[in-house]
Amino acid sequence: MRNNKLFTLLPFYLFTLILFASCYNHGQRTPDAWDLTKEQLDSISFSTTHHYTQGYNFVVTADSLVIYDLPPVPPIDAQTIALDAQPSTLDAPITNLKPQTSKLKRKSLLVVADIDILPQDSIDSVWVKVAADQLTQGWVRESEMLLAVSPDDSISQFIDFFSDSHLLIFLAFIILVSVAYGIYRLQRRNAYIVHFRDTGSFYPTLLCLLVSASATLYASIQMFAPETWRHFYYHPSLNPFALPAILGVFIISVWAILIIALAAVDDTVRRLHLGDAVLYLCGLAGICAVCYVVFSITTLYYVGYPLLIAYIAFALWRYFRFSRLRYVCGNCGKPLADKGICPRCGAKNT
Repeated sequence: MRNNKLFTLLPFYLFTLILFASCYNHGQRTPDAWDLTKEQLDSISFSTTHHYTQGYNFVVTADSLVIYDLPPVPPIDAQTIALDAQPSTLDAPITNLKPQTSKLKRKSLLVVADIDILPQDSIDSVWVKVAADQLTQGWVRESEMLLAVSPDDSISQFIDFFSDSHLLIFLAFIILVSVAYGIYRLQRRNAYIVHFRDTGSFYPTLLCLLVSASATLYASIQMFAPETWRHFYYHPSLNPFALPAILGVFIISVWAILIIALAAVDDTVRRLHLGDAVLYLCGLAGICAVCYVVFSITTLYYVGYPLLIAYIAFALWRYFRFSRLRYVCGNCGKPLADKGICPRCGAKNT
């Protein structure tokens, strides 16, 4: 019997082992430092501080990105031109020296072809040559480029979407109004609502707490470890064991949210009728959205930390005081808040 059980669980263990092995990130492999050329060392140094280098892929997220066929050189003093230039050069119009420009459209895919440093540029000394194809190439200041592009990675673009401050403010207003109205309507119908008239399952409460804590941690990383977060933004990974400790904890919390959400949905469907379960899960999603927006914004002003402690205390108090089902019907096995008549089978429990 014991051998049969072990044989049954063996495929699950093998699948888990393969899953973790495939998620391991070996990191960027570089040759031996003694064999590197000066250009390679400069590239590694630039990648350490700017988190990208030649060959990195971007996608244009702005309406357009203007690039130059060559980096504009600041004007030289007129006396220097008069001394060094030939008469034929002096007669030539200066406008001919102006670089030609072209525009890259939104969603254009780019690759970093070259990087140059121009100390004489007072606006931005870092110039990046990007290429959309063999014919469409050009130079752009790094500061202008970074405002108009995003790494060509779905995780990075997802981070961009949820990091937009205007989007957060808009979502906060819409979600707060919608959830407040929804709770009011559900209370009038005496419907199930997390924290107020709960189902007795701890998973919805735990899900709200996880979302709140993750949002607080997310904002804290951006505040106190911005370079760590920036490196993750350019080189994202969903494997928590291939990341620094603080980012690993954050990714673990994200995976925990997904697992607890599935458990909350499954437990809710088993405890409630389909209509009540759908209403309850919609309310749960709205409250989780409110928790994310509120804590990700308030943490930036240090208000989120005491607010998180207060919310955890409130959620646990509401669950253990009012929502926890301490009894089980002796006839049908349905969880009960108090002894008495079972609402499902009508059996009397004493």
